[in-house]
Amino acid sequence: MNDQLLMDEYLLILKSTIEVYVHGTLESSNKDIENTLKECLDEIIISQSNTYKKMTEFGWYQINNIEKNTINQTLTKVQSSN
Repeated sequence: MNDQLLMDEYLLILKSTIEVYVHGTLESSNKDIENTLKECLDEIIISQSNTYKKMTEFGWYQINNIEKNTINQTLTKVQSSN
């Protein structure tokens, strides 16, 4: 397994963990637990952001800019379906 695949997997794990912390934070009935989960969520979001930045530096995570007309077409399609 190469470094890029390892980073891809790590990024997926971080994103999944973020989902767990978000749901835990929203569903917690105890303020202390909620605050602890929020702190963990903040830390994991920072880790995800740092990983993403490092991957983009290496060219392992490509960002594709979307043309404005494509955005407008999609917006029009969504609005017309409502």
